[in-house]
Amino acid sequence: MAQAGIELASPLGMADQFTTRPSSQDEFFISLLFLNPCVLYTGFVIIILTLRGNCMCRNAYNMVLHSFGEKLYSGLVSTMTVHLNEIAASVEASQGPLFLEELNNKWTQHNKALQTIRDIVMYMDRTYVPSTHKTPVRELGLNLWRDNVIHSVNIQTRLQVTLLDSVQKERNGEVIKRDLMRDIIKMLMDLGPSVYQQVFEQPFLDASATFYRGESQRLIECGNCGEYLKKTEKCLNEEIDRVVCYLDAKSEVKITNVVEKEMIESQMNCLVHMENSGLVDTIIEDKYDDLAWIYNFFRRLPNGLSVIRDAMTSHIRETGKQLVFDPEQVKDPVEFVQRLLEEKDEHDKIINLAFNNDKTFQNALNSSFE
Repeated sequence: MAQAGIELASPLGMADQFTTRPSSQDEFFISLLFLNPCVLYTGFVIIILTLRGNCMCRNAYNMVLHSFGEKLYSGLVSTMTVHLNEIAASVEASQGPLFLEELNNKWTQHNKALQTIRDIVMYMDRTYVPSTHKTPVRELGLNLWRDNVIHSVNIQTRLQVTLLDSVQKERNGEVIKRDLMRDIIKMLMDLGPSVYQQVFEQPFLDASATFYRGESQRLIECGNCGEYLKKTEKCLNEEIDRVVCYLDAKSEVKITNVVEKEMIESQMNCLVHMENSGLVDTIIEDKYDDLAWIYNFFRRLPNGLSVIRDAMTSHIRETGKQLVFDPEQVKDPVEFVQRLLEEKDEHDKIINLAFNNDKTFQNALNSSFE
């Protein structure tokens, strides 16, 4: 029985003879059945490994025991490297939507083979590896996959573009394979935070900033502050849902910061002073729900509350001046004082119902009426 040009007709009793120094036949047997991941990926050899797992582990144990640990370890590295280069070529050859599926399938196979190899060389992993400061087998397998597959010149850029394109399609309302996206993203995370950040997260955040910068310019033209903020809330909820479904949880703060910066911070003054729907008009029309929207959005930003607080106090002072210089009000001091008290009561109500009874707003209000 042969696989990939390698003869598998080794005597069944060979492993039992492997009790002293390993022979050349013994070393060939080891390299054949567990140093070659190509072989491990085939069903019938997995069965062989299952049936003969004990003798395989004993062979690996004896190789380390008789000072063949370096040969075993270096053979593992070189053989896996060759095989992963073949996997990279296979992934590169995949076309269109099959690219992510092929990459995910090969990753799944690699993990299964790596687990089998790790079980077989467990003794080497527990003794030879730490004593020589080598990379543990599991971590080694991940590093080799990262270097030979993910960081392949023809894969990394294509992977990045494909992932970002999928996110953009979803933002545009198209249905994508979220399960597949989750598997690929998890693979990047398993390879380490730096891989996830380099290959996907940072390009994702940069692309998102560009996208939402354009969205803010488009939506601001609607000329309605309340509607703009509601659409911004919808964008935030979609990004949070995206994180929950297939991104790293740590990306949530980063992507929400991007949306808030591009959609709110960059448009703060425009939104507050927007004609017919800005802060002042909303106060005059007693639109408490819209005022709450404005407050809750602006509080997310470092200087957001100071912007609307300044706009509110400016409006109060302007209203006070109008009352002071109104000849009709001056004629009746009682009416004048009553109007001032009504204005303060109205703003007290706004602060209580829409601004979360914010003490800084209350202090600003009191100062305005002194």
